[in-house]
Amino acid sequence: MGTYPVAIGDVAIGTILLSKTVVGVLGNLFFLYNYALLYFKAYRLKCMDWILMHLIVANFLTLLCKGVPQTMAAFGLKCFFNDFECKLLSYLHRVGRSVSFGSMSLLSVFQVITISPEDAISRGFKKKAPKYISYSMYVTWILSLLFSIVSLKHMSAKLCSKNTTSLKDLGYCSSVPFDKTDEILHVVYVIIPGAVCMIVMLCSSSSIVLILHRHKKRMQHMSRTIISPRSSPELRATQTILLLVSTFVVFYTLSILFTICLNFVVKLSWYLVSSHAIFSMCFASVSPYLLMRHYSSALQLCFPWKKY
Repeated sequence: MGTYPVAIGDVAIGTILLSKTVVGVLGNLFFLYNYALLYFKAYRLKCMDWILMHLIVANFLTLLCKGVPQTMAAFGLKCFFNDFECKLLSYLHRVGRSVSFGSMSLLSVFQVITISPEDAISRGFKKKAPKYISYSMYVTWILSLLFSIVSLKHMSAKLCSKNTTSLKDLGYCSSVPFDKTDEILHVVYVIIPGAVCMIVMLCSSSSIVLILHRHKKRMQHMSRTIISPRSSPELRATQTILLLVSTFVVFYTLSILFTICLNFVVKLSWYLVSSHAIFSMCFASVSPYLLMRHYSSALQLCFPWKKY
């Protein structure tokens, strides 16, 4: 364990990381508390609620396993974790990242199924969709837990007592340099699953926009211009999903680009490592507040006197 002098730039980065971690943890904790309250009050959670709960757990893994150690490193605690702890933090962070991809993909697909007209998707399939989505969510966890084992091989504790120029300094831990084959395989492992999920989300979002556009055109040809109360929550939930997907795609695209840079750059800059950590945490910090404002099935029961 070691503490090192802290520069002004490191303090600024540490403050950003700390604020993102605290704000994100509080937001996700509040949302998780609401769902726990609904569960103990015997409120029947919908399929979308369960997907969001998995997303919140993934957010916690990202914030606690990336934000906390990276913040400690920014404030000078750079030799705090041993080898096992470094591997565990890296593993859990990658699991959370993978589950986030899977959750957002399933969320966008489920919303397409929900708002699709009956002539496009049969009523029987719509009834079975929640069961399929639930199974897919568990498969996502299993695949994430299995494929994230790859990260254990190259993570190690920082050897602060020695001049180890062969290790890549990640702030709170170190990474053993990849050989050419491992480097390519690792980049493929990072890019391919994320790219597949991104394509699914973009296709689902395009379908949602198209369905909403057709619905708007039908409403314009109708004599009644008032939207029924039943359609309003669906529209609001759909807008939330589109906002979440857009935010997710932007932040995680930047995160993937920084991940590729970390793999190929031999001598890492502390600011490059910190920027990667900041962008990796952005969605986990912001998403619960987007959900609180627009998707409010949990808040309606906890605060019945308010209109959402």
